[in-house]
Amino acid sequence: MHKPGNVVLGGLFEVHYTSVVPERTFISDPEQPRCKGFDILGFRHAMTMAFAVDEINKNSTLLPNVTLGYSLYDNCGALVVGFRGALSLASGREEQFLLEENCSGSPPVLGIVGDHYSTFSIAISNVLGLYRMPIVSYFATCSCLSDRKRFPSFFRTIPSDAFQVRAMIQILKHFGWSWVGLLVSDDDYGRNVARSFQSDLVQSGEGCLAYSEVLPWDSDPNELMKIVHLIKTSTARVIIVFAHEIHMIQLMEEVARQNVTGRQWMASETWTTASVLQTPHLMPYLSSTLGIAIRKGEIPGLRDFLLQIRPDQHDNNIYGNNMVRQFWEDTFQCRFAPLPAGWVKTGGELCTGQEDIEHVETEFLDLSNLRPEYNVYKAVYALAYALDDMLRCVPGRGPFIGHSCATLQRLEPWQLVHYVQHVNFTTPFGDQVTFDENGDVLPIYDVMNWLWLPDGRIKVQNVGEVKESFTGEEITLDEDKIFWSFESTEPPKSVCSESCPPGTRTARKKGEPVCCFDCIPCSEGKISNKTDSMECNSCPEDFWSSPQRDHCVPKKTEFLSYQEPLGICLASASLLGTFICAVVLVIFIYHRSTPMVRANNSELSFMLLVSLKLCFLCSLLFMGRPSLWTCQLRHAAFGISFVLCVSCILVKTMVVLAVFNASKPGGGARLKWFGAVQQRGTVLALTCIQAVICTAWLVCASPAPHKNTQYHNDKIVSECVVGSRVCFAVLMGYIGLLAIVSFLLAFLARNLPDNFNEAKLITFSMLIFCAVWVAFVPAYINSPGKYADAVEVFAILASSFGLLLALFGPKCYTILLKPERNTKKAIMGRGTTK
Repeated sequence: MHKPGNVVLGGLFEVHYTSVVPERTFISDPEQPRCKGFDILGFRHAMTMAFAVDEINKNSTLLPNVTLGYSLYDNCGALVVGFRGALSLASGREEQFLLEENCSGSPPVLGIVGDHYSTFSIAISNVLGLYRMPIVSYFATCSCLSDRKRFPSFFRTIPSDAFQVRAMIQILKHFGWSWVGLLVSDDDYGRNVARSFQSDLVQSGEGCLAYSEVLPWDSDPNELMKIVHLIKTSTARVIIVFAHEIHMIQLMEEVARQNVTGRQWMASETWTTASVLQTPHLMPYLSSTLGIAIRKGEIPGLRDFLLQIRPDQHDNNIYGNNMVRQFWEDTFQCRFAPLPAGWVKTGGELCTGQEDIEHVETEFLDLSNLRPEYNVYKAVYALAYALDDMLRCVPGRGPFIGHSCATLQRLEPWQLVHYVQHVNFTTPFGDQVTFDENGDVLPIYDVMNWLWLPDGRIKVQNVGEVKESFTGEEITLDEDKIFWSFESTEPPKSVCSESCPPGTRTARKKGEPVCCFDCIPCSEGKISNKTDSMECNSCPEDFWSSPQRDHCVPKKTEFLSYQEPLGICLASASLLGTFICAVVLVIFIYHRSTPMVRANNSELSFMLLVSLKLCFLCSLLFMGRPSLWTCQLRHAAFGISFVLCVSCILVKTMVVLAVFNASKPGGGARLKWFGAVQQRGTVLALTCIQAVICTAWLVCASPAPHKNTQYHNDKIVSECVVGSRVCFAVLMGYIGLLAIVSFLLAFLARNLPDNFNEAKLITFSMLIFCAVWVAFVPAYINSPGKYADAVEVFAILASSFGLLLALFGPKCYTILLKPERNTKKAIMGRGTTK
């Protein structure tokens, strides 16, 4: 179809599905048309371009004083037909235009709208791009066409597959579908999409492909059977299909035959709104399909223009009228003369050209879903606005050599390319049209959902959009409107492996995609606090992993506590020992005038009881949470208390020996060295030596609290480090030295003649004392944490109880229960017996 003008725009549309390629492509014979299978929507695409040109010519502000013409060609769904049409548009020479002797052909076109298919556009742009012919496609989406070096003059008003792929990935991400199948057509469109989808999916880290299959062009039943069987057996519940309607028809017939249900289909823009698939036969399998569709727009006035298309309003020239005649015949199922043989006999009617198209049920006038037409409309206007900018150029300010401008009399296609690249306008529908450096339009897609209504009707509804913004892809979905055909009426799950909960990490399965993994619990001391964590993180030093391994908790601090049973027992024993010492002290004070108390050096006995009480009380310093003052005080108090105790015992032993030695000739003179003052001085001196040792220890290397994590990973053992092992050894060694000396002296005096020889008690008490502390050393060294403190407290209490019971037990027994023995005669052994 052609319309003359000052400037002619070309158009390539699929008005027929198939063709029989003749030797001379564009000679049409109405009796035997070369193109077959009239596509009424393809014809509407072509008429949309005619409408846009007509609208521009009526616009007084756009291209004033310039008349646009058009030359529209049918590609017949065949590359060779479309390619020859493009060459004819570019050259302006074709036999069908040689109508008069003085006519050398129609004017060459300045730009082309089309083609429909990516493969056709690639072939055409490869050639016409050499001449910088601007081509604006309304439906070719292959991302390869964004290659500016290869296709320097190609533009499009439909988003490229690169964005279509990213839009699909955004939908997958939104619903958490990480395990999907991919089906593509066996052409440039499918192969490029497959590469782009796999690359972007891996790069995004949002999912994996369970399988990727190519749908055959020739509808090989064996191949389709294998693909559908793979769909049926795969664990992927979401299937993405980048293919044409014909492929989907063949595929879904096999899906229906094998009854593969429970799958969520995702449609590319090529078949999202395909009515041929919206049948009751296929809806049990395709209902709830999600897809992305070309942006739907509104074109005011298009319906009125389409209603004006009638065969009787065109020239009788068969070449200009043939396409409209075929549209009329397809719509009303009639034929114009000449009729094929047998047509009327078989029930066919003769077309009059006066039929009422407005009241016939035809998809041609259903303008509720203008998608490719809207892109055609934008493509024509893009060329028109570019041409308008070019003709408004001010000489001397132009973009070409010497700042020159193009003129209407000498327009070149390559000049228009520059202006198309910089075009920027807004459609009446409110969408901005501009092209990036690759010739791609600002991308936006509608998200569609197939709804199967209870009454059997099928509705494809808009549920959101995906568009490009400065921050990346943005997706907006109205989930309340989305129809799901599954029992739960919720989005299906499609994952290779269920998400690993917090407290675990993912471990890839060998030889399988990254989406297939096992969940390994985090080891002790490590956590993961988010879903699908790749690794477990170690807790800080003072923290440990919770039982669920999903967060860190403060480590339990372990020390010899007053609240635990062991601490309660030891503290009770300490207080009991202190109480017994106090009771014994009261008894001795009360009976201080009795021979038993006086004969056993009452002053040293009182000092010994006080020191034992201090020994019992100092054990309490080893319990409770260690602090700096308790760590410093515990060993000092322990060391000084025990030296005071052992010193008293040592002086007692020495006094016993001195008293018995005084009974020997010449021995009385030695008693002057063991008076009360000397006894107190000796005890004080021996105790001061220990005090000096403790002071030096605290000054040089003071004991301090320490958090020990070596014993238990999940606990902090709060303990006191001794600071200086040498000082600790000297302190213990000094106590041991005094104890050994006391033991040896008492052992030597054990057999001295007397009725009540205290040396025997001292010997026994020192034997207990030494045995306890000899056993303490290895037990202390091998006891971890709080148990080391417990061993030391036990040793203190055991030795203290040993001394208390051994030294004062028999005396208290005599004083309280055997008062008859608490006499001077009984003690001296001169009592009478009757």
